[in-house]
Amino acid sequence: MALKVEHPLHDRRRSRNTGLGLVLVGFVAIIFGLTVVKVRSLENIAQFERFDHVARPQLEPQAEPAEATQ
Repeated sequence: MALKVEHPLHDRRRSRNTGLGLVLVGFVAIIFGLTVVKVRSLENIAQFERFDHVARPQLEPQAEPAEATQ
């Protein structure tokens, strides 16, 4: 004799929770994959640091001073 009998509703909830868990894991895997591809496609790490929508002069290449015209 079983000490605890589960209702069929618990089986349906468990299957729904499992399905939702798999969907969430898939979503995280897609986001992680896109991040890896983006980082690997960069040629220079400065490109990645520059993409934060904030002007940071220390990351910009310095302009060479123009020579005096005669």
